[in-house]
Amino acid sequence: MLLLNKFPAWLSAFALLLLTQEPVSTSEVTACGVAVDPPANIEITDPGFLGYLSIHWTLPTSLQNLTGCTVRYQLRYYDTYEERWRSVRTVKLTYAAQFDPEKPIKVRILTVLKCACTNGTEVQGEEKEWVYTPEPTGVAESRIRDFHCVYYGKEYMECTWESGPGQPPDSQHYLYYWHREMDETKECPEYIIFSEGRRGCRFPRESLLEFSKFNLCVNGSSPAGSLKMAYFSIEVQNYVKPAVVSSVHVSEIDGELKLDWSPPSGQVPEHCLEYEVESSTTMENGKQKQENMVLQNLEDTSYSVPREVESQKTCFRIRSKVNMYCADGGFWSDWSQTKCTENMETQCIPKLTYLGLVGLVVIGIAGVIILCLSLWILKKISIKKINKKDALYTLYKEKVNETMPTILSPIFK
Repeated sequence: MLLLNKFPAWLSAFALLLLTQEPVSTSEVTACGVAVDPPANIEITDPGFLGYLSIHWTLPTSLQNLTGCTVRYQLRYYDTYEERWRSVRTVKLTYAAQFDPEKPIKVRILTVLKCACTNGTEVQGEEKEWVYTPEPTGVAESRIRDFHCVYYGKEYMECTWESGPGQPPDSQHYLYYWHREMDETKECPEYIIFSEGRRGCRFPRESLLEFSKFNLCVNGSSPAGSLKMAYFSIEVQNYVKPAVVSSVHVSEIDGELKLDWSPPSGQVPEHCLEYEVESSTTMENGKQKQENMVLQNLEDTSYSVPREVESQKTCFRIRSKVNMYCADGGFWSDWSQTKCTENMETQCIPKLTYLGLVGLVVIGIAGVIILCLSLWILKKISIKKINKKDALYTLYKEKVNETMPTILSPIFK
């Protein structure tokens, strides 16, 4: 297993180089009769924190016997991650800073003197610069590529990479990490393994530290020799990707469309989120109209817009991201499910169907009433006809009985 050297040889050489390259450094700037020389014995050491280096120096010899003065030091170093010079003034004889061990290390330092004999004015000595370019080691073109980290919902972080184009077969990668609350570097807690080998590392939330340099190094071993080291320094709060926005609802009230949703799950505070709403409207002429709106400083998770006069249907989807007040960067979440309003045509169909049903019911009831009335009238007419027929028959019998002889009367009874 290939382990990181806690004190790499090239850094030891760097410290020795600084001590032997200019053993005595003098300045043409003087104050109170003495030369304001640069600090002496400049030394840069690596405590094994993956690029977080310590810079040490001592008081210049020319100022050691000076009394009644304040001596400070102005240190400047080149931040290769942000590609700019950083500056600090200190009365201390040591300072720690972040460097990229793969790139040249540049340090500039001078002495600042303030005495009674200078009338309280600061006198700056000459600035001296030291540059060290590390020699490349490892198999050619074996350095990893496409290193990428994502902090998912502030619950866990995944860092992934691709193999270098010149990586030998049967190679093995190792990842180490460090932040300022750790006493020493640690190896990846859980490797992400694909068929071709280790291609990433998964960090649980408790192993991370926000708003601090989080240093990483990926190296490796192979039958052909060590792989080239790759160093990275990030701040994990700038790599957050929230979960998908859930529970999206669309409603229409008095010609206004209202979108409601629930914040994404995870550990991202609600006040740290901004949202992007995408709306897609289908017009009566068949054309599509799309708009995107970024929403910040929301009091609640809702958004309202007037409904387009000639619109048939409007669909919404939403995503979230950590806002500028909680991080300097981050990733948009995946889009939520699309939610749409009802089509205007489909809205009319239920109304017509309802009216049709009501009409059929009314017609049916009227038909039943008419049928009942008709049957009642027919019954009345039938009863009258029967009664009239019985009356005629009775009268007929009476007439017959009156005219027929008594002997024939039983026949007509």
